[in-house]
Amino acid sequence: MAHVSLGTLLLPTWLVLTAGALASICVMLVCKRIVLVRLVRVADRSAWRYDSLLLNALSLPLTIAILVLNLWALDFLLRHFGVRESSLNGNAVLVARILLIVAVLVFIERLCVGLLRMHADDSDALRSSRTILVGIARGLVLGIGALMVLGTLGISITPIVASLGITSLAVALALQPTLENFFSGVQLVVDKPIRVGDFIELESGEQGFVDRIGWRSTWIRMLPNNTIIMPNSVLSESKIINYFYPAPELSVPVDVGVHYSSDLEHVERVTLEVARQVLREHEWGVDDYETFVVYHTFDSSSINFTVMLRAQEYYKRFWVKSAFIKALHRRYNEEGIVIPFPIRAVNTTQES
Repeated sequence: MAHVSLGTLLLPTWLVLTAGALASICVMLVCKRIVLVRLVRVADRSAWRYDSLLLNALSLPLTIAILVLNLWALDFLLRHFGVRESSLNGNAVLVARILLIVAVLVFIERLCVGLLRMHADDSDALRSSRTILVGIARGLVLGIGALMVLGTLGISITPIVASLGITSLAVALALQPTLENFFSGVQLVVDKPIRVGDFIELESGEQGFVDRIGWRSTWIRMLPNNTIIMPNSVLSESKIINYFYPAPELSVPVDVGVHYSSDLEHVERVTLEVARQVLREHEWGVDDYETFVVYHTFDSSSINFTVMLRAQEYYKRFWVKSAFIKALHRRYNEEGIVIPFPIRAVNTTQES
């Protein structure tokens, strides 16, 4: 066995080299941390978003790369000094290759997930499908990594791939409802009838915000703060009203009736003034909307018309409508415009 003399001590060569490799790992890890911390500070001041993403994705792979580099160096030195009896010799290269594959896969996985999360807020499709896409990306990376590691270990992956086809068929038959929900979720993501944050109404009448589109189900938060959990397969086959598509703004019709003796031109003018004031002053009104009045019915007690307002979102229309009704009632009282009670009159002169 080869030995190295350190003063009065005589130590095995493999022990000295291993200790040197461990010391090198510690020094390189400290240097990596110092450099990354400074680079992160620079990236935080940069307007380019991808530098922070790359630094976050590189942190763990760099640590693994340091281990790989030192393992290779240790294997080279062991061979150079002719150390054949050490268990590290020979196995170091194999472990280093596996760790290198893991480092590359971890970098790719972190980069893909980081890109998905970064652009999720910029795209409705990514925001709706972030959970599913992150799961698919991680599954692909894990599957490819497992096959590469098996190949590195000298295990033939051809029989494994062939057996996976048969196994996948059996699993697909056993998990048919789950897979149906999964592919229905993918269909919802691709077709985009609903998106996370949309306010929708189901075929059964429930209304709420889409909180999450998951692998198996979609979570819908109702206005009373309850949550409906709908299987994706059921939701994809249902009739859905999406109040946020193509835009959250929507019209708010308000039906009004005035007395037959009213001056309709004056009524229209006053009503439009109130409507424009409410839309301009209310926090959820659309101030640049050109509101209008349409007369449509000679009713039994009144002449009826519809005032068209506009609210920023569906569930906020109630407050805009309420504010308009109160303001219109007050203004009608000031102008002497009568909103009649139901009346039944007998016109004896006309009948005679």
